[in-house]
Amino acid sequence: MKKTAIKLLLGLVCLSCAAPAMAQFNLKKAVSAGAKAVQAATLTDEQMAKYVKESVDWMDKHNPVPADDNPYVVRLKKLTEGITDADGIPLNFKVYDVIDVNAFACPDGSVRVFSSLMDIMSDDELLGIIGHEIGHVMKHHSKNAFRQELLTGAVKDAVGAASSKAAALTDSQLGTLGASLIGAKYSQKQEKEADNCGYDFLVSKGRNPWGMVMAFEKFQKMEGEAGSKMSYMQKMFSSHPETEARIKAMTKRCEKDGYTRPAAE
Repeated sequence: MKKTAIKLLLGLVCLSCAAPAMAQFNLKKAVSAGAKAVQAATLTDEQMAKYVKESVDWMDKHNPVPADDNPYVVRLKKLTEGITDADGIPLNFKVYDVIDVNAFACPDGSVRVFSSLMDIMSDDELLGIIGHEIGHVMKHHSKNAFRQELLTGAVKDAVGAASSKAAALTDSQLGTLGASLIGAKYSQKQEKEADNCGYDFLVSKGRNPWGMVMAFEKFQKMEGEAGSKMSYMQKMFSSHPETEARIKAMTKRCEKDGYTRPAAE
């Protein structure tokens, strides 16, 4: 039986107006917080890489990852054969055997595909989604979103307290960072950039980019019917008109470049 992906509540930091008697105390806190923010803003690529790796390792440990002989894993390996890097970023793929319909890619090239998404997608459609997610990595959207979480999210104090080395994070903090990777939301502009970058990536790997269009069309058809588990569709498509525009744009590219649309499975 499939499990629900690990979900953690993200802490909310509330700022309130203080009474005059507390002004000096709050001023000290503000100065301290400002110092931490400045320190955190100097995060090196090495520190970022360490935080990403720890977060991915935590997610892999706390979500069910099937064995190599599992049909989902066999299918994903076959689909991604020969897809080893994106602009020099080494790629690695794993399946999470969970009921959520989702997929995501991390700044370090870790791509995680949920089995319930695989259940509803053909091979071409699944490759289209993977290409799109890798597009976010190549355009540095995922890296920038993760950095923003480090600077402003629930772990910012721990990160700000670190100096030249990445801070040691608790299980709860790593879970929070993992949740930010899974649920990262991008602007419509970034989604379109990922569409086009993912298209180019799939073509460079000898794959048919029509799969991206077909996946979008399937999600569009499911709009309005989806329940709470359709997290990927909710994340990717903010409005029905925007979904239609992205489908038309990718269709135009496929037709212009002379690709044949695969038969529906």
